[in-house]
This record gives sequence, structure tokens and C-alpha cells, in this order.
Amino acid sequence: MTQLTTPFRYDHVGSFLRPTELKEARSKFQNNEITYEELKKVEDQAIIRLIEKQKDSGVLAITDGEFRRSWWHFDFLGGLDGMDYYEKEQGLNFHNLETRKEGVRVVGKIGFGNHPFLDHFKFIKEHAGDSTVKFTIPSPNMLHARADLNADIYTNNQELIEDTIKAYQKAVQAFYDAGCRYLQLDDTSWASLFSEESRAKLVSEGRDPQQFMETLQYVINESIKNKPSDMTITMHICRGNYKSTFFSSGGYNFAAEVIFGGLNVDGLFLEFDDERSGSFEPLQYVNRPDLKIVLGLITSKFGELEDKEEIKARIHQAAKFVPLDQLCLSPQCGFSSTEDGNILEEENQWQKLTLVKEIAEEVWG
Repeated sequence: MTQLTTPFRYDHVGSFLRPTELKEARSKFQNNEITYEELKKVEDQAIIRLIEKQKDSGVLAITDGEFRRSWWHFDFLGGLDGMDYYEKEQGLNFHNLETRKEGVRVVGKIGFGNHPFLDHFKFIKEHAGDSTVKFTIPSPNMLHARADLNADIYTNNQELIEDTIKAYQKAVQAFYDAGCRYLQLDDTSWASLFSEESRAKLVSEGRDPQQFMETLQYVINESIKNKPSDMTITMHICRGNYKSTFFSSGGYNFAAEVIFGGLNVDGLFLEFDDERSGSFEPLQYVNRPDLKIVLGLITSKFGELEDKEEIKARIHQAAKFVPLDQLCLSPQCGFSSTEDGNILEEENQWQKLTLVKEIAEEVWG
């Protein structure tokens, strides 16, 4: 029987590969060859087709594939009051790859006003019919972890954090008022704690890993503390996803007690697709029967399909630490966290989602 509560027994992280016509339209817009209104028409049609494709494929949590975004995080953060999207001198260094040289910076006091993502959500809601809509935004931690601090506006990081929390509290309520009942926070900042190397990097930057972790926990819990009781808020913890490569490695061990026992989210989407993610053992710190753990056992980085029986066996391995009824299944990340996309074909992503659905139905009935 299909689980009707969110996150669903078979779910997905949110982003999809951009179709060719959308990529072409975005390129033309960036080159001033078409207007924003013309780009939006292409986006609208691509999203409507994606919604129908998700329904036809049995996807329960309908998203817009993040088709209106260039980046999974910068577009939303840059749309907050007091933030600016700009070109940097250097991109982020992923494994053997540097990202595009773009980022966000603080230019004023942070706030949540008439954010364009509210209209983006309303569009999906309008066209999804009776289906459940999931909307994805970057975690509030991404602002103080990725944005460049302006000392003329914020004399210390704590002031920035408190304004970020207030902005996200308003955002949660605004999305709820617009009809959103399933909101996902995407967060790569936790991965800074997963390996000795990354923790050493924090120390070299003058940050104490334990204090940094406590700050991440505080920001999440404060940002969602006023959420309505009939709204599901989940968090996806990611190690980076850019053109099928990654940013960080390491298991959940160092932060396990906080992540699994100290965050007040309703569900956690977790990467467990390869050895970089570590073992299931940290799941022993899950201390709430209502916390859903979504196992990201299917990679979204490459098109080759996983062996169904191996995935089922891994689910039962995880069930040694968390009751099977609290577990769900999804791909490990989105298929296109940025508009560039991962190295696989569009058909591959639908094959992956079909595999997730089939496995979930065979494991949970």
C-alpha cells in the first residue's frame, strides 16, 4: 500500500535535467536575444510537461524540476532582501572541477519580502491538480556558509544569522500561506563536518567544528520552529552535486547525534550511494519514531541502473538501526542541482525513479 504521508516511501530530491529547448532559451536570454517574458513562456511549458511526466511515471512528490533556476541555492538566496547575485573571481573547487564563477553577497539587511519563488510555487500548485507539490529551497545555513559577509552591514556573523532566521521564519509562513505543505531545505554545509580534512579546513579558517555544528543545528531549529503542524519540512544533506562530481566526502559519524537526534525536521534525505557516505551505523542516534529517514541509495550522478536486490539488501541493513517503517527510498541527490546537469540522459532519470518506485513497493508493499 502506498504511503500517503510525506516524505513518501518512494520520493526524490527535486531537480531534473533541463530539456534542450529550455537550455537554448536560457542561453538566448543571457545573450539578450530574447526577453524575460519569452524565456518564461518556455519555462512554463517545460514545467507543465514535466509535471505530467512525473504523474505518468508515478512520482508522488511533484516539483518544477528547479527549471527556473541556474543554481540550486544562489537563485533563492540572491532573491532575499539584502542579497546580491554576482560574478566572482573564482568558482567552488569540486573534485577535479571548478564551478562557474558565480555567487551571492550581503549588500543590506537580510529579509524575506516579495520573493519570486512564491510565484514559482504557485505556478506548480496551479498545474499539479490534486497531486502533492514539494518545493525545494536552500537551507538557511547556506546563507552564512556561502555568502560573503559585509562588515559595514553586519559587524559579526551572529547578527547575520539572527536576521537569516527571521527571514526564513517569514519564508516558511509565506510558502504555507501560498498553499505549500511539503517544503524541503537543501544543505551542503553539514558536509564540512564529515571528514577529518574538512574539519581541519574549518579550524584553519578560525572556526571550531563543534561550535560550527551547534550553529547549524540552531539555525535550522529556530528557522522552522513556528511551522504549522500540517506542514512537512524535510532536509536534504548533500556532499555536493555538480556535473556528476562532488565537493565533500565522509560519513555522518562526527555530527550523528545532532543530525539524527537534534534536528526538528520531519524527514532527512541522506546520501548513501557510495563509500564516500560511510556506514549506516550513525543512524542509531535517531531518537524519534516520527522522523522519516530517506535513504539515497540510487545515484543521480550516472545513468547505469543499480541492482535491485543489492538495494533491497542495503535497506534491510539500515533497518538494523532504524525501524523499517521509518525508512523511505530516493535517489541520492537531484539530477541537475545546477542548470548544467549531471552526466546522464533524460531517460536515465526516469529509469532511476521507476527503479526507486519498484523497490519501495517490493520492500514495503
